[in-house]
Amino acid sequence: MGITSTILGWFSNDLAIDLGTANTLVYARGKGIVIDEPSVVAIERKSGNVVAIGKEAKRMLGRTPGNIVAIRPMKNGVIADFEVAEKMLSYFIRKAHNRTTFVRPRVIIGIPAKITQVEQRAVRDSADLAGAREVYLIEQPVAAAIGAGLPIAEPFGNMVVDIGGGTTDIAVISLAGIVYSESVKTAGDKLDEAILSYIKRKYNLLIGEHMAESIKVEIGSAYPLPEKRTFMIKGRDLISGIPKTLVIDDSEIREALAAPISIIINAIKIALENTPPELAGDIIDRGIVLAGGGALVQGLDILVREETNLPIITVDNPLTTVVLGAGQALDQLSLLKKIAIASQSSR
Repeated sequence: MGITSTILGWFSNDLAIDLGTANTLVYARGKGIVIDEPSVVAIERKSGNVVAIGKEAKRMLGRTPGNIVAIRPMKNGVIADFEVAEKMLSYFIRKAHNRTTFVRPRVIIGIPAKITQVEQRAVRDSADLAGAREVYLIEQPVAAAIGAGLPIAEPFGNMVVDIGGGTTDIAVISLAGIVYSESVKTAGDKLDEAILSYIKRKYNLLIGEHMAESIKVEIGSAYPLPEKRTFMIKGRDLISGIPKTLVIDDSEIREALAAPISIIINAIKIALENTPPELAGDIIDRGIVLAGGGALVQGLDILVREETNLPIITVDNPLTTVVLGAGQALDQLSLLKKIAIASQSSR
């Protein structure tokens, strides 16, 4: 019995990966989430050697000497740098196993709802080169719906809005398929950029990506907060060139985020307009599910509710919903075969 279970443990090394623009999460079957790291790779310019991947590489963003460059291989939810993405995936797959293993894993990867076939192939090929035996691709909003516990295989309309780092994917799902989907390249990264450019424009202060992200997390909101909140920011004064600190409040950041958030809300409205009437009736009853890191922006659920007059459900842990849903699909092969966009067995 002991030997059999050891052998099974050795062989059951299937992985679910949420290959995100900002973060990559890996779920190992039977173990849960084993990796949650930034999708960043630091590379030496001359040799092309990898210096660091994940958390260590993210700390280097904007701080590297001339001979090292920190790259984010994913842009707007798709692979922008194939070679670097493959190195990153290989590293995460090896790390998820904690060992070099002779068994190649079956891998499910969550991808944006509206990526092209060329982009799908790039994801599949990089997973194949990274050592996967079989590769299944599933749309992130479908994985998010499974992770949120929605009954996607039933004949009911379920609407999921997955606000990631690079894309916001909106999907109406029924009978294990996407009835209508909408994808916009406005999500977490665009919110950071909006903060960065607002502070540069208003205060002539240049801040880094890290600082912009910290501001968003600490005082970013889509709807007026119950009480005023402030945050001290550090950057470089563009006029004097000298480092400077200043204090900003939540109302300013709300103003900075207004444009990208309105793009996301507009995309939700377009998706609702294009939903078949019967399924629209289901959404009135069941509401819209918000997932992804962007769902953590304070007051976003209230704003979406006001704009759509529909119930809004924010999942318990928006950052892990996609990878947990993809992980659940590993255990339900019949469902996986229905929802996978494409699968590939390598060699």
